[in-house]
Amino acid sequence: MRYLLVDRILEWEPGRKIRGVKNIAMSEDFLEYHFPKNPVMPGVLLLEAQAQLAGWLEAASSDFRSWCLIQRVQQCHFYGFAYPGDRVEIEVQWKTNPAEGEKTFAGACSVDGQRKVVTEFGCKIVTLAEIDDVSDRRESFRLLTRG
Repeated sequence: MRYLLVDRILEWEPGRKIRGVKNIAMSEDFLEYHFPKNPVMPGVLLLEAQAQLAGWLEAASSDFRSWCLIQRVQQCHFYGFAYPGDRVEIEVQWKTNPAEGEKTFAGACSVDGQRKVVTEFGCKIVTLAEIDDVSDRRESFRLLTRG
């Protein structure tokens, strides 16, 4: 991944939900151009943070046998900006399993209790070993959860 958009995983319930945070630093390279003299985290990266958190939920729920890759966004509502210095709280919940190999998630990002993005998105479930090193992902999960 080019951008690792989850800095810490706070809690998770296998097969159900996960909660994490992204701390926005002024040194993030995407802030340089988005927008000049008014830096905000791009909304699409807040969506990507939710998708990454859904991937961690799938991995932790499957003993790191699978991961999910976002393939469609059913709904996405933006309510405000996330700025440098903000601690973005991210929550993702598993909703449905409409077809074999797919899952639907509901996600939300907020800062200081104020929502910024609310989404519903579908993911394709893939074998983790086919896209990444499983032991590396296990170690990353351990670090993210302070396990």
